[in-house]
Amino acid sequence: MKSPRNHRAYWAFLGHRLSGLALGLFLPAHFYVLGMALQDRSRMDAFLRFAELGAVKFGEWGLVLLLSIHLCFGMRLLALELLPWSSTRDARVSWIQWGAVFSLAVGLVFALGVI
Repeated sequence: MKSPRNHRAYWAFLGHRLSGLALGLFLPAHFYVLGMALQDRSRMDAFLRFAELGAVKFGEWGLVLLLSIHLCFGMRLLALELLPWSSTRDARVSWIQWGAVFSLAVGLVFALGVI
């Protein structure tokens, strides 16, 4: 018997959940930096110099990838719940690949600095 956890829909669900959790953990740091920009210009300038490091740039790429994964798989869930489908299996499986490809394309575009 095939495990239900070895299915593309499960991995899409897991990707959506984990990306949402990671984005939720990122938000307090983001608000802290925004507050820093309002309170102390010199600390903000120092943080912006830190943000030019390669590891931080890689983290920004990861953040954009997490955002696009969360967006695509969240839209898939909304479509499954709100749109009429003759077979939910077709929708459940077909949107996963498109969402993953779109998310990787967004990450690649960001990494190459096209935008």
